[in-house]
Amino acid sequence: MHGDGLLLFAHGARDPAWATPFQAIAADLQARQPDLPLALAYLELMTPDLATAAGALVALGCRRIQIVPMFLGASGHVRKDVPPLVEALRREHPAVLFIVHDAIGEQPSVIRAMAAATLDLVSATVEHPRLTSALATAPVKAAPAGTSASPPPPSSNTQP
Repeated sequence: MHGDGLLLFAHGARDPAWATPFQAIAADLQARQPDLPLALAYLELMTPDLATAAGALVALGCRRIQIVPMFLGASGHVRKDVPPLVEALRREHPAVLFIVHDAIGEQPSVIRAMAAATLDLVSATVEHPRLTSALATAPVKAAPAGTSASPPPPSSNTQP
């Protein structure tokens, strides 16, 4: 019987490759803490969902499950979708304590790591310009304040 379990909760996507970084994080955590029951769940488009993953941890004997939203910020999903899902878990498993943490992307260590990784990428590009992709070298025009920097859709009738 395990006391604690860890549930990583990500958004999900249609492309299975999207989950690769999250699976790598789960594998790294499992390697660091092999006795910690761990599950990776998705809000939509992928399986397992939160209820299924939590149920698997409960079946392993977890009585306290820490849920870490694997989101960069407290988006609408984290603020609006997660609370009712967790409330449903609490009703389904009243003997289990579910602890929901802040979005992983809001953690100071993650912010520092992303800033450092960004500088590493920029430095690599400056030091080795051929490492940049064609997309990265395409000219970019700054968008006026309050507008989108995205290019118009292909069907748009914009003039050059």
